[in-house]
Amino acid sequence: MDELSPIEKLVVQAMEELGATKEEKKKTADDIAKKCNRPKSMVTNALVALSNKGAVKRVVREKASGYYVSSAQA
Repeated sequence: MDELSPIEKLVVQAMEELGATKEEKKKTADDIAKKCNRPKSMVTNALVALSNKGAVKRVVREKASGYYVSSAQA
């Protein structure tokens, strides 16, 4: 897997602290941004990059997408 940037590491750490390690415990970008204390746009960009790297899974829902750390990363 590609090396993670500092913001990507921060996002993964925040997701793990929030317990977003399984699909049924997924969190929104808003939840993660609040935990990271970073702008939502920055967190969303990091989530897209992490998703492309396979470190995070994205679940499309009716309102906001949910994210969780993939088991390969956890």
